[in-house]
This record gives sequence, structure tokens and C-alpha cells, in this order.
Amino acid sequence: MIDTAELMKKVGRIKILTSRLVDERLTGDYHSSFKGQGVEFDEVREYNVGDDIRSIDWNVTARTGFPFVKRYCEERELTVIFLVDVSGSQAYGSGEKTKAERAAELTCLLAMTSIQNQDNIGLILFSDKILKTIPPRKGRTAVMRLVREVLAADESVGGTDIAGALQYLCQVQKRKSVVFLVSDFQAEGWEQQLAVASRKHDVICCRLVDKCEQELPNAGLLELEDPETGELIWIDTGSREIRAAFAKAAEERTRQLNTTFRRNKADSITFFTDEDPIDKVRQFFRKRIKKHGVR
Repeated sequence: MIDTAELMKKVGRIKILTSRLVDERLTGDYHSSFKGQGVEFDEVREYNVGDDIRSIDWNVTARTGFPFVKRYCEERELTVIFLVDVSGSQAYGSGEKTKAERAAELTCLLAMTSIQNQDNIGLILFSDKILKTIPPRKGRTAVMRLVREVLAADESVGGTDIAGALQYLCQVQKRKSVVFLVSDFQAEGWEQQLAVASRKHDVICCRLVDKCEQELPNAGLLELEDPETGELIWIDTGSREIRAAFAKAAEERTRQLNTTFRRNKADSITFFTDEDPIDKVRQFFRKRIKKHGVR
């Protein structure tokens, strides 16, 4: 059962934290990282020498007797969808923060940045099924509702169906959107659906990782439980060979995921639960500007 008072305290703490982090530099980098949805008419003005004659508004020109041109500007308003994994594995965290708590902080940080640009933000929560959908809205109230819903799902259990979530996204979101897919990607069979979603939307895969999922601590004989299946196994973390094999497998998994993201035209960022996400977000925005030449 969710403790509502404790939940609201968590939402308040995240709001205070992210409000401090969202500054003009981050907002500017965000603005430069994502293209608008096209161009829209702005105004007509008198023709100046050097203007493209194809932009002449012949109706206004005929009416006034002087040449006028149409002026267009980029349509900046975006729709940003947060597709957030709240399956059982998200409850894991070997340090102060679980993956679910980091997911909430990351969602808040990116959503707060989005609303500074007057973008619409929406949310889809999923595990092995779609749990919650919030249609895109503007404003800080929308941000706090998104964070509250992600945190409220902190105790979710069950597997992870990324393919199903991406398929649902494409069904309900007809307009091209920026999509932040927040997950630990502990699932299989979603690669083809990622390719489909990336052709329609601008997908950014935000991978959440706990350091103990990459490198086992030397803590002797441990009983481990799979939070999504409940399966229990014993493992001897005191064995150097076992720790080395575990680290090698984790490294290979990371390599495979990064290859999959690139192959399917999706940008990606990896966030560890023991690190502040702000620096990674800044680096990502600036790298994206250089990569895509977005201005």
C-alpha cells in the first residue's frame, strides 16, 4: 500500500532538487537539441533587396501596390512523451537510490526542461503491460503529476515488455514526438519495435544501471532474487573467476545494447543510480547538437 504522505514528500524533494538544476544553460542546450515540427506562418513584411522572390505574397502585393513577402518561423512546440519502465527490476538499488527513484528524478529533470520551452509532456508507464497513460499537457502541474505517478509505481512487480510499450506508443501517439524511453532494458525481443518507433518518433533510450549489476562486490556467498520472476539463486561472490565472468557478461550486454540503439537510429544515455543525472543530460544535449547539427 502506498503511503500518500511519504509519496508527496518524495515528490516535493525531487521538485526542489530539479528546480535548482534546470538553469538557462540546460534549457538552451535542450532547445538546440530538438527540431521543431516544421515551419509556420509568422507575418508579411515589405520586400527588401535580396529577399527570395518565391516568398512574395502576391495577394498583399496586388492589394497595396508594393511588394510584400511572407515570413515563416520554426514551429518550436514539441510533444515530449516519457515511456517509463516500472517493472519489478526498477525497485532494485544497492545504494541510496533505486532505479525507480532515479527514473522519477530523470523524468522530472527532463520534463522541467521541456516546459521551459512551452512543450507538451505526457507519460506512459509500463511493466509487462501498460499501467498508466497521461495525455500530453503543459505546465508545472503536469510535471509534478508525472513524477507522482512514476514514484507511486515504485512497488510494481512483474516482467518487462518493451516491445508492447513501443507498439502502444505508436498506436496512441500519431503526431511525431520526442520520446524518452526510461528503462534498464532487462527484456528481450524489442529491437524490431524500436526500429518502427524510431522511424515515426525521435526516440532517446535512457538506460538505468546499478553498479552492482556491472560488477559484483566481494561479499561471500549471497542469495539473489530476480525481482521480476521471484527466482532465487546462490552465488559465491568471493570467487574471483565468478566476479570476472559476471563483469565480462555485463560489459558484453552493454556493448550489445549500444549497438542495438545505434542500428535502430535511437540516441541513448546510460545513467547509474549512484550518480547525479544532470551532467549526463548536459553532455547528451551538447553531443546531440554536434551529431545532428540541430540549431
